[in-house]
Amino acid sequence: MSKGTVVLAYSGGLDTSCILVWLKEQGYDVIAYMADIGQDEDFAAAREKAERLGAKKIFIEDLRAEFVEDFIWPAVRANAVYEDRYLMGTAIARPCIARRQVEIAQKEGAHFVSHGATGKGNDQIRFELTCYALYPDVKIISPWRIPEFYNRFKGRKDLLEYAQKEGIPVTATPQAPWSMDANLMHISYESGILENPKSHAPDSLFEMTSNPEDAPDKRDVLEIEFKNGVPVKVTNVKEGTSKASPLDIFSYLNKVGAQHGVGRIDIVENRFIGMKSRGLYETPGGTILLMAHLDIETFTMDREVRRIKQGLGIKFSELVYNGFWYSPECNFVRHCIDKSQENVEGKVQLSVYKGHVYVLARESAKSLYNEELVSMDVQGDYDPTDASGFIRINAVRLKEHHRLQGLSGKKQ
Repeated sequence: MSKGTVVLAYSGGLDTSCILVWLKEQGYDVIAYMADIGQDEDFAAAREKAERLGAKKIFIEDLRAEFVEDFIWPAVRANAVYEDRYLMGTAIARPCIARRQVEIAQKEGAHFVSHGATGKGNDQIRFELTCYALYPDVKIISPWRIPEFYNRFKGRKDLLEYAQKEGIPVTATPQAPWSMDANLMHISYESGILENPKSHAPDSLFEMTSNPEDAPDKRDVLEIEFKNGVPVKVTNVKEGTSKASPLDIFSYLNKVGAQHGVGRIDIVENRFIGMKSRGLYETPGGTILLMAHLDIETFTMDREVRRIKQGLGIKFSELVYNGFWYSPECNFVRHCIDKSQENVEGKVQLSVYKGHVYVLARESAKSLYNEELVSMDVQGDYDPTDASGFIRINAVRLKEHHRLQGLSGKKQ
């Protein structure tokens, strides 16, 4: 007798293929669910494989457009960067994947969902917090936290042996040099030989971007038009090529950025679960958009509003990285950030060349830049003598601090 139906977030790889068979072994009916979020995947082969392994139903969902519009665009508005460097391609994708997983579970009357995330990483948190937020009564089966599973499968060797025994077709080898996760926004690499932070990653590791040294010797000049803080059009100035739909815009920026080797980083980051990990990331389109959005935002946004918004962007990044996309606090922060973007519109021109993005120019009908006011050649509506009082007022605090330091005898 079946224990119930479980919707498994299925990749077609070694881990989730073994998990699918293991769940059946435990008495569950398994629905295999794959999300197309822009990764290079043979979905037809994955479907055929899931059928052979005995999946009750198979859902392959094209989520690329909603991934861009519902998840990447809010991150662009926020200038979302975790710990100053990571553009969070994986963290942003997880709530997109889990949202559809929950929708399928509810539609199919499944009371269980499952995933292949490890017990040491962030993804287990991101998947499960999203599931609980959107489907509070769901029961989650996380095999890599179940002693019966992780004691049986201590590593890839055990999984490969199980796959061979159960007739699971796999292409993995026992000595995988690293693991990777790919989607429309980025590719991430971690574990294996990368776990030693002193070791240099081999040049052959990167799959999304060209080596900047081998990138074209001619730059591409792009013009990105923004409305309400998100891009609505990208144009290659020299070629005259334009893209206007969200998915097309982001895909084109990925293409150009990848050709020029833009968006590679090698970092050590703080996982939410409490440990540091090393990760290498390629985020070409996201890196170009971050540079462009920062420029048009500064050009059009009030200084004090932007200072507050910067703090909200940092908070948004932490919440998303930690898996709280569907929390009330993240919803509040997103609404505040959206409000700040009402006048963030205009065009930014930038150059993409050998791993770098250079802003060249910008224009906006809602710019707060006043050329006459700031000009060194025209006085404009500004009285320089007003600066004397401004400086004296700001100096009061500094003078008092100096007086206190003098009283304490501390060396200046």
